Amino acid sequence: MAKPNYAFAKHQRDLAKKKKKEEKKRLKAEAKLREKNGGELPETPEDETSEDPSES
Repeated sequence: MAKPNYAFAKHQRDLAKKKKKEEKKRLKAEAKLREKNGGELPETPEDETSEDPSES
């Protein structure tokens, strides 16, 4: 029977935690920008690098 790869599982958890933290930071920055601009975000092009290219 194969042994569980604990290092891989830990790395995956750490990556998920980092991604969640970055997303939360981005949302907070967006909310702060909205508040500063009176509730509207300035028109900016979408960042296409954040999307997964395999979903196309």
